[in-house]
Amino acid sequence: MKYVIIGNSYAGLSCADAIRRFDKSGEVVIISDENYRAYARPLISYYLEGKTTDETIWYKEDDYYEKNDFKFMPGKKVVSVDTVSKKVVLEDGVKLDYDKLFIGPGGTPFIPPTEGFNPDSPMMGTFTKFDDAKKMEKAAKLAKRKEAIVVGGGLIGLKASEGLRALGLHTTIVELLPRVLGLALDEISGNITSKRLNENGIDTATGETVTKINLDESGNPVSVILKSGKELPADIVVVGVGVRPNVGFLEGSGIKIDRGIIVDKTMMTSVKDVYAGGDAVVIYDIINKRPNIIAIVPLACEEGRVAGTNMAGVYREYPGGMGLNSVEIYGLPIVTIGLTNPANESQKVYIFQDENVYRKLVYDGEVLVGAILLGDISGSGILSAIIRQGLKCLKYKDEFLNGNIYSFVIDNEFEIYNINEGYALRGDFEDLPEFSRTNWR
Repeated sequence: MKYVIIGNSYAGLSCADAIRRFDKSGEVVIISDENYRAYARPLISYYLEGKTTDETIWYKEDDYYEKNDFKFMPGKKVVSVDTVSKKVVLEDGVKLDYDKLFIGPGGTPFIPPTEGFNPDSPMMGTFTKFDDAKKMEKAAKLAKRKEAIVVGGGLIGLKASEGLRALGLHTTIVELLPRVLGLALDEISGNITSKRLNENGIDTATGETVTKINLDESGNPVSVILKSGKELPADIVVVGVGVRPNVGFLEGSGIKIDRGIIVDKTMMTSVKDVYAGGDAVVIYDIINKRPNIIAIVPLACEEGRVAGTNMAGVYREYPGGMGLNSVEIYGLPIVTIGLTNPANESQKVYIFQDENVYRKLVYDGEVLVGAILLGDISGSGILSAIIRQGLKCLKYKDEFLNGNIYSFVIDNEFEIYNINEGYALRGDFEDLPEFSRTNWR
């Protein structure tokens, strides 16, 4: 059996690991359009900050591919897939046969139409790959006025801003929504986050967008014009608005695309023997109860595992996922889970707030469907498990809000002990997400 995997990140390597678990002898080929072995993409801002290096950004061992008998093909771009003859076509004209194919191409940075933006300029770019971080590192050394503009106040934009600030640049985030992390945070938590950014030398211009980039004679930025007409100085411009599924190369393949790649519960696409996972797929959103694209690392890993298991002949279903983000901004931990801003009047909100802590719970009837934890993220793993399971737990809202989750039972399914003392969880421990299990002893 020959397996071909497009993508060398979380989904693709989780798929490869699952295949090798059940098929010790099948040929596994991993294709990457980057010239690096697997690295932790969320750490590229840490690279700019000096918290990780060329030696520590990798998340697999040096001999990972050899040890697992994987054939690794770095620096190879897939331009098309022929699902009739079962071939993957590379940019250099090479065609690879496959028996089963996994597609995990990730996302492509979205760049809104902006006059003057040129990604080929050494002082402009996006921020999703290791090479992007290296480019910005070089740009910071060339910046004369030490002024950076980051377009986009989501996770990508915030982490890019932290990295640029660590390189000594005064940084301004320009965000179209009324607050940073606007899709996940509410007004209160967004304001707290902006304040923390401002205190550390990062300005925030919300409700704004960049309409034009003024260039010098070399084609590099000197300033940006905002929607309001305000002009800001700029040596560096980074676009971190977000990503879109990288699916253009699948045109004509017969694989069904609707915003992203459509998959079933086994992570198989509309074409037999072709599976997909990660940021380019549409999965079932268990909170909003509809198909959705949820581009986060834990889901990509699980989707890859489910796909690889089925590719190797062992049946497994993927139950769906939900939005979950965890980030720390200058010592301020933030976790958002599920539905963070109510969608209708039937959903109720409960809040605890003091000077340094904001905890918000969203309930639909007696069922917890979302949470924002800022400053104090106690119990985030347990709350995510409860939200994922759709359990009735309204009577425990005060404990959840205070961060003191003592021993209790929900519908005879879970028994949870005081998280502040690190006690273990009774019940089916493996049902918890991996990131939650690591917090228990």
